Amino acid sequence: MSICLRYHREESDAAAVLNQGFLKIITKMDTYRTKIPFEAWIRRIMINTIIDEYRKNRHVKELIEYKDFSEIEASSELVDLNEADKQFDAAQLEALIQQLPSMTQKVFNLFAIDGYTHKEIAEMLKISAGTSKWHVSSARKKLAEWMRKAMNSSRVI
Repeated sequence: MSICLRYHREESDAAAVLNQGFLKIITKMDTYRTKIPFEAWIRRIMINTIIDEYRKNRHVKELIEYKDFSEIEASSELVDLNEADKQFDAAQLEALIQQLPSMTQKVFNLFAIDGYTHKEIAEMLKISAGTSKWHVSSARKKLAEWMRKAMNSSRVI
């Protein structure tokens, strides 16, 4: 369920994909090879199920957000990663990731959390590798901005 929740904002959507994934796991149990850890096999099936569901509903659910980079000001403030590490736990970071635009969230999760390459993500989501890189870059910038704001607002003067 944790994998499904990383890709869906609504718990009901995540539960629906989880059920689809478990159905695939049960029906494909005979294809499991003991050379691969069982947890890794299940994880792969769940991610593939999420991607299959995305492809089916892509035209209905997704809105790609375009930004004009000429309007974005370069920020000279950097996030102190040691300070951020002290102030943010995994649940808080997951909550921030959930606030990203849907497509950016999917690409960021696939790249940063699940370890897929931009080429693999591009093939799975039917986008270009450059678009995948842009989404990861956009996610990193937005997350750093949100973390910086949260850290600044929590400091006592």
